[in-house]
Amino acid sequence: MAIGSKWVCKVKLNPDDSVDRYKARLIAKGFHQVEGIDYFDSFSPVAKIVTVRIFLAIATSKSWPIHQLDINNAFLHGYLDEDIYMQPPEGHTSNSFVALLVYVDDVLLTGTLEADIISVKQHLDKLFTIKDLGCAKYFLGLEIASSSSGIVLNQRKYILDILTDTGLVGAKPTKTPFPKGQKLCANKGPPLAETERYRRFVERLLYLNISRTYISYSVQQLSQFVNSPCQSHWEAAMHLLRYLKSCHSKGLFYPTDNSLHLEAFSDVDWASCSETRKSLTSFCISLGLALISWKTKKQTAVSRSSAEVEYRSLAATVCELQWISYVLKDFGIQLKLSILLWCDNQAALHITVNPVFRERTKHLDIDCHLVREQFKQGCINPQHISTHNQVVDVFTKPLFGP
Repeated sequence: MAIGSKWVCKVKLNPDDSVDRYKARLIAKGFHQVEGIDYFDSFSPVAKIVTVRIFLAIATSKSWPIHQLDINNAFLHGYLDEDIYMQPPEGHTSNSFVALLVYVDDVLLTGTLEADIISVKQHLDKLFTIKDLGCAKYFLGLEIASSSSGIVLNQRKYILDILTDTGLVGAKPTKTPFPKGQKLCANKGPPLAETERYRRFVERLLYLNISRTYISYSVQQLSQFVNSPCQSHWEAAMHLLRYLKSCHSKGLFYPTDNSLHLEAFSDVDWASCSETRKSLTSFCISLGLALISWKTKKQTAVSRSSAEVEYRSLAATVCELQWISYVLKDFGIQLKLSILLWCDNQAALHITVNPVFRERTKHLDIDCHLVREQFKQGCINPQHISTHNQVVDVFTKPLFGP
C-alpha cells in the first residue's frame, strides 16, 4: 500500500518576530501504516528538558561558551534497515571537554575551549552542512540572555504568541495563577464546545512549564480535563494566561558563581483530589543556585496515611536524583555526597532510617527499598524542614497574593 504525503509550510521567526526563513517539508503520512505489514520504528534524538537546564547551568557556572547550530535538511541524512555506529569527533582529551546537546536537528555546544567548539562545528559542516547560529540566544522557544553574572532563561515571546492567538493581548492581568478558592472538578458546568482548542492550549502550557516553575500546580490541575473540558476549566485557563501576562518577562537565572551541589525538596498534598482522593506529589531539585528539575503529579494509588504519600514522594525524588547524578558524571562533575533531601514529614523520615519501623509498612516495600538503599549508601541525607519553610509548597498548592 502506498503511503500518502502532504506539504507542511512554516514561517520560522526570529525572537524579534522578523522572518528568519520560509520552510517547507514533504511529510509522509505514517499513520496509514499497519503494524506487522509496513511499519517500522524510527526515532529522532531528543534531549530531556531537564538535561537542557543542566547543560546550561554547568556551562554558565564554568564560564564555558555556549554555541548553537542547526543541521540543514537533517531528515535527509537518515539511513534505514541497517545498523549504524558513530565515533565521537577527535579532541576529547584530559585537557579539553566538548559537549553536544541534540534535539532533533537543533544542537547546543559547550566546552572548555571555544577553539574546540569551532573545530567540532567545522567537522559537522563537512558531514551534513550546518547553519552556524553563533552564541546561543534562542533554543526551542527558550530565550537565552547572557551576562557576566550568569544567564537568564525565559519564554517571553512564547507567552506573547499565546496571548495573541487567544485574543488576550489587551486583557486585564491577574495577580495569581489560579482563581482563589476554586477547585476544578469533572463535569462541573456546561461542556466546552471547542475541546480541541482547550487541549492545544494545555499542550502549550506544558511546554511553557520549561521555565515557569510557579505554574506547575495550575498546569497539572488543568491537564486533568483534556478529554472532556467544561467552561469552568477554560475560564481557569484564561485566568492563568492573564497572570502570565503580568509577568511575561520573568524566567530562570543561572549564576556564574555556583557551587554545583545538588539539593532537593519533596512534599505532598495528601488526598487533595476530591473525586479520587489521590494525593499530589511534588519535588524540586537545584544544582547549587540553579533550579534544574521540578514536578507536580497525581499519585497513582490512594494512600491511607500522610506518611505513606510523603514516602512515595521521597521515592520519586530519589529516582530523579539518581538520573541527574548520571548526567552530571557525563559532564565530569564530581558529586558531593550525601545529597540533602528536605521533607516536612517526620514519619516518612523515620521509615527511611529505622528498619524496624519499615517492616510495619510492607505495602511500601519497593519504594522503601529504593530510598533506604540510597540512604545506606550515603547518596542522600534526608532532613526535616518546617512546613513554613517548605519551598516546594508552590508545586502542590495554588499561589495567592497578600
